[in-house]
Amino acid sequence: MTNKRIFRVAFTSQGKVYEIYARQVSQGELYGFVEVEGILFGEKTTLVLDPSEEQLKHEFSGVRKMHIPFHAVIRIDEVEKEGTGKVLHLPCQGGAVTPLVQPPLPPGKGPEKA
Repeated sequence: MTNKRIFRVAFTSQGKVYEIYARQVSQGELYGFVEVEGILFGEKTTLVLDPSEEQLKHEFSGVRKMHIPFHAVIRIDEVEKEGTGKVLHLPCQGGAVTPLVQPPLPPGKGPEKA
C-alpha cells in the first residue's frame, strides 16, 4: 500500500491569498523559496463549478513545479484528503502599490522624527 501524502499550502501573491493542494512540498533548490510539485485540482465528476478553483486551474495549468518565496507562505498543512483550492482577494489597503516585507528596525535605528 502506497502512502500518498497531500499538503495544503496557503500563500499570498499580488493581493490574493491562494490555497492549493499538492503532492510534494519541500525546501527548494533556490535559496529562500518553498518548492511545490504535483498541484491537485478537484475531481471533474461534479456538475457544480467553483469559480475560484477554475481560476486556479487556468492560472496553474502546465505548471510542473512552483517556487514560492518563504515570506509569502502563510502555512503548510499535511492533510488526510484533498479539498477544493481557493483564491481569496485581500482587502485593498488604500494604495495601488504592494508593500514589500521589511524586517523591523532595532530601537533607536529608525528614521528620525522632526
